Amino acid sequence: MQPRELPAKGNAPITLKSITRVKTKDGSTPPTLGTIDFLIDKHGVVNNKSFPVCPPGKLEGTTTAQARKRCAGALVGPGTGKAVVTMPDRAPFQMKSAVSFFNAPPTGGKPTLIAHAYETVPAPKALLVPIVVERVAKGRYGYHVRVELPEVAGGFGAPTLAEAKIGATIERKGKKVGFISAHCSGGRLQVEGNLTFTNGDRFPTTLTSPCHTPR
Repeated sequence: MQPRELPAKGNAPITLKSITRVKTKDGSTPPTLGTIDFLIDKHGVVNNKSFPVCPPGKLEGTTTAQARKRCAGALVGPGTGKAVVTMPDRAPFQMKSAVSFFNAPPTGGKPTLIAHAYETVPAPKALLVPIVVERVAKGRYGYHVRVELPEVAGGFGAPTLAEAKIGATIERKGKKVGFISAHCSGGRLQVEGNLTFTNGDRFPTTLTSPCHTPR
Protein backbone atom coordinates (compact mmCIF):
# COMPACT_ATOMS: atom_id res chain seq x y z
CA MET A 1 0.00 0.00 0.00
CA GLN A 2 1.31 3.45 -0.93
CA PRO A 3 2.02 6.11 0.20
CA ARG A 4 3.67 5.18 3.49
CA GLU A 5 2.86 8.54 5.11
CA LEU A 6 -0.81 8.73 6.06
CA PRO A 7 -2.83 10.78 8.54
CA ALA A 8 -3.58 9.41 12.00
CA LYS A 9 -7.19 10.54 11.65
CA GLY A 10 -9.33 11.05 8.58
CA ASN A 11 -8.34 9.32 5.36
CA ALA A 12 -6.04 10.02 2.40
CA PRO A 13 -5.99 8.34 -1.04
CA ILE A 14 -3.90 5.18 -1.27
CA THR A 15 -2.93 2.68 -3.95
CA LEU A 16 -3.39 -0.99 -3.15
CA LYS A 17 -1.19 -3.32 -5.18
CA SER A 18 -1.47 -7.10 -5.14
CA ILE A 19 0.71 -9.63 -6.95
CA THR A 20 -0.04 -13.36 -6.81
CA ARG A 21 2.33 -15.78 -8.54
CA VAL A 22 1.78 -19.52 -8.83
CA LYS A 23 4.42 -22.06 -9.82
CA THR A 24 5.63 -25.55 -8.96
CA LYS A 25 9.08 -26.52 -7.73
CA ASP A 26 9.65 -28.94 -10.61
CA GLY A 27 8.35 -26.60 -13.31
CA SER A 28 5.29 -28.71 -14.09
CA THR A 29 1.87 -27.21 -14.76
CA PRO A 30 0.50 -25.91 -11.45
CA PRO A 31 -2.95 -26.77 -10.11
CA THR A 32 -5.71 -24.40 -11.17
CA LEU A 33 -6.22 -21.42 -8.89
CA GLY A 34 -9.92 -21.07 -8.18
CA THR A 35 -10.40 -18.22 -5.69
CA ILE A 36 -8.42 -15.53 -3.90
CA ASP A 37 -9.84 -14.19 -0.64
CA PHE A 38 -8.63 -10.98 0.97
CA LEU A 39 -9.35 -9.67 4.45
CA ILE A 40 -8.43 -5.98 4.31
CA ASP A 41 -7.49 -3.59 7.10
CA LYS A 42 -10.45 -1.78 8.68
CA HIS A 43 -8.61 1.56 8.80
CA GLY A 44 -9.79 2.58 5.36
CA VAL A 45 -12.78 3.10 3.14
CA VAL A 46 -13.91 2.44 -0.45
CA ASN A 47 -15.23 5.65 -2.01
CA ASN A 48 -17.12 3.96 -4.83
CA LYS A 49 -19.97 6.51 -4.78
CA SER A 50 -17.57 9.28 -5.83
CA PHE A 51 -16.70 7.55 -9.12
CA PRO A 52 -18.66 6.90 -12.32
CA VAL A 53 -19.95 3.37 -12.74
CA CYS A 54 -19.69 0.98 -15.67
CA PRO A 55 -22.49 -1.60 -16.06
CA PRO A 56 -21.39 -5.09 -17.15
CA GLY A 57 -23.40 -4.83 -20.38
CA LYS A 58 -21.03 -2.16 -21.71
CA LEU A 59 -18.07 -4.52 -21.34
CA GLU A 60 -19.47 -7.69 -22.86
CA GLY A 61 -17.51 -8.80 -25.93
CA THR A 62 -15.00 -5.96 -25.71
CA THR A 63 -11.25 -5.98 -26.14
CA THR A 64 -9.10 -4.24 -23.53
CA ALA A 65 -8.87 -1.06 -25.60
CA GLN A 66 -12.62 -1.01 -26.26
CA ALA A 67 -13.46 -1.59 -22.60
CA ARG A 68 -11.17 1.18 -21.39
CA LYS A 69 -12.59 3.58 -23.95
CA ARG A 70 -16.23 2.81 -23.17
CA CYS A 71 -15.77 3.10 -19.40
CA ALA A 72 -12.79 5.42 -19.06
CA GLY A 73 -14.23 7.33 -16.12
CA ALA A 74 -14.97 4.15 -14.18
CA LEU A 75 -11.48 2.67 -14.59
CA VAL A 76 -9.97 2.46 -11.09
CA GLY A 77 -6.89 0.38 -11.82
CA PRO A 78 -4.95 -1.84 -14.23
CA GLY A 79 -3.59 -5.33 -13.82
CA THR A 80 -2.09 -8.31 -15.60
CA GLY A 81 -3.07 -11.94 -15.83
CA LYS A 82 -0.98 -14.87 -17.04
CA ALA A 83 -1.74 -18.57 -17.44
CA VAL A 84 -0.01 -21.66 -18.74
CA VAL A 85 -2.19 -23.36 -21.32
CA THR A 86 -2.05 -27.11 -21.93
CA MET A 87 -4.21 -28.12 -24.88
CA PRO A 88 -4.39 -31.53 -26.58
CA ASP A 89 -1.90 -32.04 -29.39
CA ARG A 90 -0.10 -28.79 -28.58
CA ALA A 91 2.95 -27.98 -26.48
CA PRO A 92 2.19 -25.99 -23.29
CA PHE A 93 2.42 -22.22 -23.78
CA GLN A 94 1.91 -19.05 -21.79
CA MET A 95 -1.02 -16.71 -22.34
CA LYS A 96 -1.02 -13.12 -21.08
CA SER A 97 -3.78 -10.51 -20.85
CA ALA A 98 -4.09 -7.00 -19.54
CA VAL A 99 -6.68 -6.70 -16.80
CA SER A 100 -8.85 -3.65 -16.14
CA PHE A 101 -10.76 -2.93 -12.94
CA PHE A 102 -13.91 -0.83 -13.26
CA ASN A 103 -16.20 0.66 -10.64
CA ALA A 104 -19.50 -1.17 -11.17
CA PRO A 105 -23.02 -0.62 -9.87
CA PRO A 106 -23.26 -1.74 -6.21
CA THR A 107 -24.41 -5.26 -5.42
CA GLY A 108 -27.03 -5.08 -2.68
CA GLY A 109 -25.56 -1.75 -1.63
CA LYS A 110 -22.03 -3.18 -1.47
CA PRO A 111 -19.15 -1.63 -3.48
CA THR A 112 -18.48 -3.73 -6.57
CA LEU A 113 -15.76 -3.85 -9.18
CA ILE A 114 -15.65 -5.66 -12.50
CA ALA A 115 -12.36 -7.18 -13.58
CA HIS A 116 -12.11 -7.32 -17.38
CA ALA A 117 -9.66 -9.40 -19.41
CA TYR A 118 -9.57 -10.49 -23.03
CA GLU A 119 -8.36 -13.86 -24.26
CA THR A 120 -7.86 -15.13 -27.80
CA VAL A 121 -7.44 -18.87 -27.12
CA PRO A 122 -9.27 -21.04 -28.05
CA ALA A 123 -11.44 -18.18 -29.39
CA PRO A 124 -11.66 -14.41 -28.77
CA LYS A 125 -13.58 -13.77 -25.57
CA ALA A 126 -13.99 -11.09 -22.92
CA LEU A 127 -13.75 -12.40 -19.36
CA LEU A 128 -15.77 -10.44 -16.77
CA VAL A 129 -15.40 -11.10 -13.06
CA PRO A 130 -17.54 -9.23 -10.49
CA ILE A 131 -15.73 -8.45 -7.23
CA VAL A 132 -17.90 -7.48 -4.26
CA VAL A 133 -16.45 -5.64 -1.25
CA GLU A 134 -18.20 -6.79 1.93
CA ARG A 135 -18.00 -5.19 5.37
CA VAL A 136 -16.88 -7.55 8.14
CA ALA A 137 -15.82 -7.23 11.78
CA LYS A 138 -12.82 -9.51 12.28
CA GLY A 139 -10.37 -7.82 14.60
CA ARG A 140 -7.89 -5.89 12.48
CA TYR A 141 -9.95 -6.46 9.35
CA GLY A 142 -13.01 -4.58 8.15
CA TYR A 143 -13.49 -5.76 4.57
CA HIS A 144 -13.67 -9.08 2.75
CA VAL A 145 -13.09 -9.44 -0.97
CA ARG A 146 -13.39 -12.70 -2.89
CA VAL A 147 -12.08 -13.02 -6.43
CA GLU A 148 -13.40 -16.07 -8.25
CA LEU A 149 -11.08 -16.63 -11.17
CA PRO A 150 -12.83 -17.41 -14.45
CA GLU A 151 -12.24 -20.45 -16.62
CA VAL A 152 -9.20 -19.59 -18.75
CA ALA A 153 -8.65 -20.81 -22.32
CA GLY A 154 -11.73 -22.98 -22.30
CA GLY A 155 -10.62 -24.73 -19.12
CA PHE A 156 -7.13 -25.55 -20.44
CA GLY A 157 -5.44 -22.64 -18.65
CA ALA A 158 -3.91 -22.62 -15.16
CA PRO A 159 -3.38 -19.06 -13.81
CA THR A 160 0.23 -18.26 -12.91
CA LEU A 161 -0.03 -14.51 -12.32
CA ALA A 162 -2.79 -12.28 -10.98
CA GLU A 163 -1.68 -8.68 -10.57
CA ALA A 164 -3.79 -5.67 -9.63
CA LYS A 165 -3.12 -2.02 -8.82
CA ILE A 166 -6.20 -0.20 -7.51
CA GLY A 167 -5.74 3.47 -6.78
CA ALA A 168 -7.62 5.92 -9.00
CA THR A 169 -8.26 9.45 -7.74
CA ILE A 170 -10.86 12.02 -8.70
CA GLU A 171 -11.19 15.69 -7.82
CA ARG A 172 -14.25 16.79 -5.85
CA LYS A 173 -14.65 20.41 -4.76
CA GLY A 174 -10.94 21.06 -5.24
CA LYS A 175 -9.91 18.04 -3.18
CA LYS A 176 -8.52 14.69 -4.34
CA VAL A 177 -10.66 11.70 -3.45
CA GLY A 178 -9.21 8.21 -3.78
CA PHE A 179 -11.21 5.16 -4.78
CA ILE A 180 -9.52 3.67 -1.72
CA SER A 181 -8.53 5.88 1.21
CA ALA A 182 -6.97 5.01 4.55
CA HIS A 183 -5.27 6.30 7.68
CA CYS A 184 -2.34 4.91 9.65
CA SER A 185 -3.02 3.02 12.86
CA GLY A 186 -0.41 1.06 14.80
CA GLY A 187 2.27 1.76 12.20
CA ARG A 188 0.86 -0.58 9.59
CA LEU A 189 -1.91 -1.52 7.21
CA GLN A 190 -2.59 -5.23 6.94
CA VAL A 191 -4.14 -7.71 4.53
CA GLU A 192 -4.73 -11.43 4.95
CA GLY A 193 -4.84 -13.48 1.76
CA ASN A 194 -5.99 -17.01 1.13
CA LEU A 195 -5.55 -18.84 -2.17
CA THR A 196 -7.77 -21.85 -2.86
CA PHE A 197 -7.04 -24.24 -5.73
CA THR A 198 -9.55 -26.43 -7.50
CA ASN A 199 -7.77 -29.56 -6.22
CA GLY A 200 -8.47 -28.48 -2.64
CA ASP A 201 -5.03 -27.03 -1.85
CA ARG A 202 -5.01 -23.78 0.16
CA PHE A 203 -2.30 -21.21 0.77
CA PRO A 204 -2.85 -18.56 3.48
CA THR A 205 -0.60 -15.55 4.04
CA THR A 206 -0.57 -12.28 5.98
CA LEU A 207 0.85 -9.15 4.35
CA THR A 208 1.85 -6.06 6.31
CA SER A 209 2.54 -2.65 4.80
CA PRO A 210 4.37 -0.22 7.15
CA CYS A 211 2.98 3.33 7.48
CA HIS A 212 3.71 6.42 9.52
CA THR A 213 2.00 9.71 10.33
CA PRO A 214 3.39 13.13 9.40
CA ARG A 215 5.98 14.52 11.82
